[in-house]
Amino acid sequence: MMLNNHKLYNQGPLFSLLSASLKGISQVILIENAVTGFIILLAITTSSYALGIITLLSALIGTIIGKLGGADENSVNQGLFGYNSVLTGIALILFFTGPYQWIIALAGAAIAAVFTAAMMHLMGKTGIPVLTFPFIILTWFLLLVSYRLKTFQLTTGLVPQDLSHWELDITGKIDWMEGALNGIGQAFFLHSILSGILLFIAVFWAGWKLGLYAVAGNAAALLVSYALGGEHTLIYKGLYGYNAILAILAVSVVFNEDRHRLAPLSGVIAACLTVPLTASVATWLLPYGLPTLTMPFVLSTWLVLSARKVLPKL
Repeated sequence: MMLNNHKLYNQGPLFSLLSASLKGISQVILIENAVTGFIILLAITTSSYALGIITLLSALIGTIIGKLGGADENSVNQGLFGYNSVLTGIALILFFTGPYQWIIALAGAAIAAVFTAAMMHLMGKTGIPVLTFPFIILTWFLLLVSYRLKTFQLTTGLVPQDLSHWELDITGKIDWMEGALNGIGQAFFLHSILSGILLFIAVFWAGWKLGLYAVAGNAAALLVSYALGGEHTLIYKGLYGYNAILAILAVSVVFNEDRHRLAPLSGVIAACLTVPLTASVATWLLPYGLPTLTMPFVLSTWLVLSARKVLPKL
């Protein structure tokens, strides 16, 4: 995960740590840019001060572990040890409650950095990026721990459901503007119009092409999910959009080093694929009460990037 557009010069160890941490935040949306990371942090903080604090602390923890662990300096400075920690910290602070909520979230952020390093080693020879896989697996495992260990207390929002009693609800109107802005917000678990606007500003700051791709991916998800008869509530809440945005950025821009001519098309395809993948993964996890997270993005991106190894013009 890296796309470097605005480089900031090293002005000492503290500045280097802060810059790398902010890039760790921006790497959640596959961008290496400290200013973008700061705008994202602002977007999160406007929604919730607690989320803003856990985001910054998680990014710092992941970056410090990378530095103290002796990881490649360039990888650390690019924020590659921060983004999985950021997502894990945010997810755990949202999905857990009780007196140990913050301890669990911060410990999870630390483990996520180590997990990221392990996955970098395991997948290094494949040429396929780690993406947010460490965050997904770690979060799912920790949420399931709550059924066996009393210290881990889940919020009431995560409830296992019986598929035999599941009913698809496609009633109600869709607020398309809200859906468009919530799509990018859900990448950070945000449901806020202001946060969505700030996040799009953060992407466009890093590059106008990135911004256009993010808009295109979000639009593709909105249209495909509506055309396939998706639940209107999930559509306008942006729950089909964020995976599509990440997928199109990954396939069309970030991991398109060879400038494939069909990359824009394959990016749109990857974005569209996240819609049925989201529906499928969400259904699969329903009996366990687990959230979908960014697994549709990971599966779709891995599929297209792996196919490129055999179909190099894709």
